[in-house]
Amino acid sequence: MKGPLQVVWFKRDLRIADHKPLLEASRLGAVLPLYVVEPHYWQQSDCSGRQWQFCAESLLELRLSLARLGQPLVVRCGQVEQVLERAHHQFGIAGLWSHEETGNGFTYARDLRVAAWARRHSIRWHEFAQFGVIRGLKNRKGWARRWEGRMAEMLTPPPERLTPLEGIEIGEIPSTHGLGLEPDLLPRRQHGGSREAVQLLSSFLTERSRRYQADISSPITAAASCSRLSPHLSWGTLSLREVVQLTRKRRFCFADSPAERSWSRSLQRFDNRLHWHCHFIQKLESKPSLEYQELYSGRFVQRSSNEKRLKAWALGCTGLPFVDACMRSLIATGWLNFRMRAMLISVASYQLLLPWRESGMHLARLFIDYEPGIHWSQCQMQSGTTGNKTVRIYNPLKQGLDHDLSGNFIRRWLPELRRVPAVYLHQPWTMDPQTQDRVGCVIGSSYPKPIVSFAKPAKPLNPAQLNLFCL
Repeated sequence: MKGPLQVVWFKRDLRIADHKPLLEASRLGAVLPLYVVEPHYWQQSDCSGRQWQFCAESLLELRLSLARLGQPLVVRCGQVEQVLERAHHQFGIAGLWSHEETGNGFTYARDLRVAAWARRHSIRWHEFAQFGVIRGLKNRKGWARRWEGRMAEMLTPPPERLTPLEGIEIGEIPSTHGLGLEPDLLPRRQHGGSREAVQLLSSFLTERSRRYQADISSPITAAASCSRLSPHLSWGTLSLREVVQLTRKRRFCFADSPAERSWSRSLQRFDNRLHWHCHFIQKLESKPSLEYQELYSGRFVQRSSNEKRLKAWALGCTGLPFVDACMRSLIATGWLNFRMRAMLISVASYQLLLPWRESGMHLARLFIDYEPGIHWSQCQMQSGTTGNKTVRIYNPLKQGLDHDLSGNFIRRWLPELRRVPAVYLHQPWTMDPQTQDRVGCVIGSSYPKPIVSFAKPAKPLNPAQLNLFCL
């Protein structure tokens, strides 16, 4: 291979469609499409085997998509700046191209190192915004307007062709074992890749979104009626801008159809959620410390580490059936609807009095769609550490009765409660001993006693500072 290369560094943008760095780099000469597997990143406390499996599937499809253009994806393992150093020594790098990333503390520090490396070698690093997050934002004035402007930009087509590179091994995509991760095999989890993302978006816009607004809150109905695009947006197998534009195009089809007014409202609500996606990531972009530090230090609830409570909550063994069913569903699938995520955090923070970082780290590992900006903003918000005067405390019994009155969700994920009569299902500890024996569910043995009383929120609270809503 002769002559310097344009290196396109793929990060959490594992696609060829609407990928401006790839197109722009291809216009300047030969392109080295590069993904660097960072072993130190995958050993961080918020990473997991299930996340890597989704990422690896996406990388495999990306490699094939790029190969059809002429040059397959090149995969290397190690620290990014060291991988770039070797490539620069071997071929010469004329330019580095990528999307901006708002990730965790590790990726933030890594990007600073890469920027320093590029400056030392007088290599320009061309970074492009991936969606509506604005780097270097001073304040939120005009942010919504700028977000709309970015979403309205034309989608970037893939390059027509990439020049094949000679003498470069494409490299293996490591296994979970190779990265020192638990295999974490999930038969029910979503799979990675742009093809899966496009199919999901199509089925959502043409049919599944019809009941989005009505079904979004219940874990029973949300699994089908939600878009399920969150892992694809998190790993960038699909462009947020493309989702926004196709959603609005679909909604426009209902403009003259009063019969589909409800469907149109569902799509509008989904559109709003896409806006909030960037809103929360912007919070982390503007204040990286929110991943580690409470935004509001005036603590009104004393929380402390408690290994017994944390383990019971993390395994779905709190003795609170709806909470446990939600946790076990998440463990098995890697996904849970937004409201139930909020409830799990709230229960950990208010009923179990656990620090939000401890519960948040466990959830981060379980979520295939883990997006640090959204996740840590929500962990703080649902734990009352943002300084907002309104603190939402979820009552798990009320949530269960509101969203799983029949108990079908509980029975599906808690097989030990399947024979419990409906009248006791949400509060099985109220069964008399004879009923427990008859249905084969002895509380404290077959299924745990409630680890805490949840009838009241945690104490003490300062009513002068807070308005409390028990949802």
